[in-house]
Amino acid sequence: MRKNLAPLAILALAAALPAAHAQGSADAGAAKAGVCIACHGPNGNSTNPEWPNLAGQNAAYIAEQLRLFRAGQRSSTPNAMVMTAQAAALSDEDIADLGAYFATQTPSGLEADPSYWKAGEALYRGGDQARELPACMACHGPVGRGNPAAAYPALRAQHSVYTAQQLTEYANAARYKDATGASHDPKNAHMMETIAKQLTAEDIRNLASYIQGMR
Repeated sequence: MRKNLAPLAILALAAALPAAHAQGSADAGAAKAGVCIACHGPNGNSTNPEWPNLAGQNAAYIAEQLRLFRAGQRSSTPNAMVMTAQAAALSDEDIADLGAYFATQTPSGLEADPSYWKAGEALYRGGDQARELPACMACHGPVGRGNPAAAYPALRAQHSVYTAQQLTEYANAARYKDATGASHDPKNAHMMETIAKQLTAEDIRNLASYIQGMR
């Protein structure tokens, strides 16, 4: 039987992270979300697998990412550059309101690839003792709802294509680079980079498939 692994160094880092709370108005956010819906879909359920679902994502995580986009600290890919331009004019209040709005929406749900999700489930829920890989659910929760207090994102029903892209960027330490290629490290980036570098292409595919089917 696999153990739910969380190496002491990773647990210690996670415990040291400050809580990130975004206070905002979901009603105000609904009025501001029109431009977001063009890419992220009605109520934050994206129809393009390269653009993330935002429905049900915790407000603290959305706010953190929007601030990073606004600061140009996550703009090394074409899609990220689009987000940097969109976030440039957002105020702190706008960011909090948008986070509150999308947090109240319900993800519509997607199907997992039957060829891969079982292997993804084993890694997500149990980690890999031989490689000292922690279980993903240690931070993201048993059903992928994340941890709002620590700004760990919800993962359930996320597009497998998008999840695979992000894990690959973490593995290459490329997710939080600006347009010049300079790295910026928000509080949880090092932990995710350390984990993602140990994942094989098959691991990433399997995890992404399982996460896409989570409810």
